[in-house]
Amino acid sequence: MTKQEFVAAISQRANLSSRDAQNAVDAVLDTIEDTLSRGGDVSFTGFGKFSVSNRAARQGVNPRTGERVQIAATKVPKFSAGSKLKASVKG
Repeated sequence: MTKQEFVAAISQRANLSSRDAQNAVDAVLDTIEDTLSRGGDVSFTGFGKFSVSNRAARQGVNPRTGERVQIAATKVPKFSAGSKLKASVKG
């Protein structure tokens, strides 16, 4: 499902105009992004949790040359599915 298909589904389910649904989806995504960029977590009970995970520095290998390279430590976004989401996907 693309973002536009998602917005259309929200528009239909919530009985909103396409513009209002687009604004709502953008607001949710921007809020999650802003919270994660500040190092916070966003939790939706039963659905899941968005958080920031620290990835340690490590050695990598350039596949073309076989040369070892150092990969720097970084922060990455992480999503952990909640129990209701897991159950609905399981069937």
